[in-house]
Amino acid sequence: MRKINKEVIEALVKDRNVRQKVTQESFWLFFLVYFAHYIKYELAELHEEIIDIIQEEKNKLVCVTAFRGSGKSTIITTASTLWSILGVQQKKFVLIVCQTKAQAKMHMMSLRAELEENRLLKSDLGPFQEEIDQEWSASSIIFSNTKARVTIASLEQSIRGIRHRQTRPDLIILDDIEDSQSVKTLDSRDKTFNWFTSEIIPLGDLDTRIIIVGNIIHEDSLVVRLKNKIQKEEISGVYREYPLINDQGVCLWPGKFPTEESLKEFEKTIISPISWQREYLLKVVPDEYQIIHRDIIQYYDELPSNKGSYSFIVMGVDPAVSEKDKADFSAIVSGLVVYDKNDEGILYILPNLVNDHLETPYLVECIKSVCKENRKIYYYVKIIVESNAFQETIIQYLHRDGYIECEGKKSTEDKRTRLSAVSYQIKVGSILFPRVGAEKLINQIVGFGAEKHDDLVDAFTLSAQKFTSIRHSFVGFV
Repeated sequence: MRKINKEVIEALVKDRNVRQKVTQESFWLFFLVYFAHYIKYELAELHEEIIDIIQEEKNKLVCVTAFRGSGKSTIITTASTLWSILGVQQKKFVLIVCQTKAQAKMHMMSLRAELEENRLLKSDLGPFQEEIDQEWSASSIIFSNTKARVTIASLEQSIRGIRHRQTRPDLIILDDIEDSQSVKTLDSRDKTFNWFTSEIIPLGDLDTRIIIVGNIIHEDSLVVRLKNKIQKEEISGVYREYPLINDQGVCLWPGKFPTEESLKEFEKTIISPISWQREYLLKVVPDEYQIIHRDIIQYYDELPSNKGSYSFIVMGVDPAVSEKDKADFSAIVSGLVVYDKNDEGILYILPNLVNDHLETPYLVECIKSVCKENRKIYYYVKIIVESNAFQETIIQYLHRDGYIECEGKKSTEDKRTRLSAVSYQIKVGSILFPRVGAEKLINQIVGFGAEKHDDLVDAFTLSAQKFTSIRHSFVGFV
């Protein structure tokens, strides 16, 4: 932890010229001098690291997730916004985006409070003035000495093409733009991700920095998607994660919680164990309705070269309930069963999933096409079609065209029961998923009950139940 001599701080407070120079150069000293009124406890290494990451201009994309009350928004959204304009970075247009107008208003109030009431800051780096009689006047601040601007917006507002004079935003900060509702379904998570890639990234220029501040509230949230892409080196960026207590059991803010007893006392004030896990330990806690958790899903990298003495491919087909209902999707999920009398067998889910709006003639052709593709992997293919109401006609068409290994299966159980019935096979690794290619299916399985669509789950359970029934028939076989 970086130590600052008290005498040095006192000298900075007394000498305006020295103070101006060193605080413009160093975000760390800027924070210590002008935001000392925020520091109630000795700062921790996490604060120093966040400040260093923010100060380094080459970090164009930064994601910081930290426990509630860690000071991340104070450091990044308030202090770094001001330093980026008043310090050596000399930013000209900072855009801060929050989820709601209420949050945007709160951050604007915090910035204005510093600019209006922080006497030392005003004296050293002012004057400042508010924008008047312009579209964004209620949520913008103009710095008359640098001609820079800060604008705070919410997700409800259109920010496409926003500029300050000739300048595009050169610093964009996203602060807590997701909550438990906005990440509940895949559609809403995709919407946020698409908004980020199509609305936020194009707002800037080559030198624009994007900093995201938040928490981990879902295993497929925007910050987690960016985390995965950064760690896989698919994109350039910096990701940092700061739980209150790390995996080694070490408290990351000992100045605030010096003893184990103080931590335990604080935990008691949170009341909800789920909130403690999510908000402070940054753990993704499954919702009560969740049948299958992501951490039990197991993967394969390559299909086995030796198919064994008893193998086949099973195709589960879930036709749309009604051709007239455009909300329904048809789904096909295939799996290679590798099974012999010396083991219990494994179902390898294949990555050639189908999930689309398909009227009956096109669905039949799609089934035949996927079947031909599967036969390149293994010649024997069993097709299982959910056969309720008009769906019987699909089986008739397939039989007519020579696909005799096609059978119908009427649903006698609800979807939740069917998925629960095969969950054990997933847990013990009897059902494996491809490393790449089944992400949509896995999202539907993990998010079953919350996701808008579950057609792939239906097709998957048809394949999995067929595999399971064959497995059971081999129990005790020698």
